Amino acid sequence: MDVYTSGPLLELNKAIPSFDESGLPPVPFSMKLMPGDCMVVETRDVGHATMFADLCSGLVPLDDGAVRFMGLDWTDLRDRELNALRGRIGRVTRRASWPEFVPIHLAIVLQQLHHTTRPIDELVQDAAHLAERFGLPGLPTENPSFLPEDDLLRVSCVRAFLGRPHLLLLEDPIEGGPAELSNSFLAAITEARDRGAGVIWLVRNNAVWQEYRQGITATWRLADDGLVAVRMG
Repeated sequence: MDVYTSGPLLELNKAIPSFDESGLPPVPFSMKLMPGDCMVVETRDVGHATMFADLCSGLVPLDDGAVRFMGLDWTDLRDRELNALRGRIGRVTRRASWPEFVPIHLAIVLQQLHHTTRPIDELVQDAAHLAERFGLPGLPTENPSFLPEDDLLRVSCVRAFLGRPHLLLLEDPIEGGPAELSNSFLAAITEARDRGAGVIWLVRNNAVWQEYRQGITATWRLADDGLVAVRMG
């Protein structure tokens, strides 16, 4: 395992998100994600899925409670520590997140460049290998506006898995995406979990994760009264 922590990788401890800042229900959120876990969080609202991922990343102010990543409370950290921790998080987000005038191969590595000290040549090489895994002929170099939607989903996966992240917050890229992306996506999740990463897979459609059903640790529903555990029948 690459991830070394004796306790939860991510813990929401009665965390009450600011409704004004997030639009999430201002109720206590509690959840523990252990290394190697893969949890599904079902939500019909795409915006709520993104804000929940923000909550896990320490980007949503809290009215009460705490969110801890790798045992560290986000609110106790200074900028340098925040950057270092966020460099260990990979995200696929449905929020518009590609800078318009930056070639896509550079946009993919921006997060790692900002939050880590790895050289750009090394990052681009790793990104190119991941691009092939996710079905691209190589690492695209054009601006995002020139890429078809399917390829944008693929490069979103490349960006998320780049840098061997400890935590993956994945707003589902499979639903509505190219059929062949599913196998690559599930294989990448499994590989990440095998090295100790934790996965939160945010879905709108209950059917998309059934192929991976045996690998799911727990399922939750993001509802008006917060996180509700869903029994896996």
